[in-house]
Amino acid sequence: MSQKLIPHKIFEIYQEARGRRLFTKSLIPQYNPFDERTITEHGEEYHEFDPTRSKLAASIMKGTTNAGIRKNDVVLYLGVSHGYTASHISDMIGPEGLIFGIDPAPRVIRDLVFISEHRTNIIPLLVDANHPETYIHRVCQADIVYQDIAQKNQAEIFLKNCQLFLKKGGYGLLAIKARSIDIKKSNKQIFEEIRKKVEAEMTVIDYRILEPFEHDHCMIIVKK
Repeated sequence: MSQKLIPHKIFEIYQEARGRRLFTKSLIPQYNPFDERTITEHGEEYHEFDPTRSKLAASIMKGTTNAGIRKNDVVLYLGVSHGYTASHISDMIGPEGLIFGIDPAPRVIRDLVFISEHRTNIIPLLVDANHPETYIHRVCQADIVYQDIAQKNQAEIFLKNCQLFLKKGGYGLLAIKARSIDIKKSNKQIFEEIRKKVEAEMTVIDYRILEPFEHDHCMIIVKK
């Protein structure tokens, strides 16, 4: 398939010159466990980054101007699940970067172990992000804390991990799922409450509601 790609304003993200699809340059060509659409240009393989499958891609599609993620970054990923978004972040940070992928579900960590055999910059950890003291000796200081956890106390989990692991000047990305916090309040009310809570400790640099790509979600990006 031939389609000219151009660099996006977000570092290490590419987009179609005609169209809105997002891509990352594959760190592991011809390895595609998520059956993504691929484009090959100038001998490089690019995988589509689908905003209906990733809150990070959705936030970029909604106009995020700085996701904070750079080449060679260390990323603490809370709620890594099966690794779809982590695989694209793996492309973005490159072989010298590192992702600590945290999840308490054995099934998804098992899947991530298989991916990490190919993507060697991902380290799966079967631990609970509610209890960072249990992995404080297994994780180094991070340039990025990325969280996608559907729990009532998701803001507290994020702040606790940022306090312990996020470097000064580092970036935090918090995907909020409103329905996991309170089904009686409106999404907007929940998002604003969480934003104020996070803003009390760090600088909010971006805030995006992720409709229509991700329902009941917003992305808050902060700098420590």
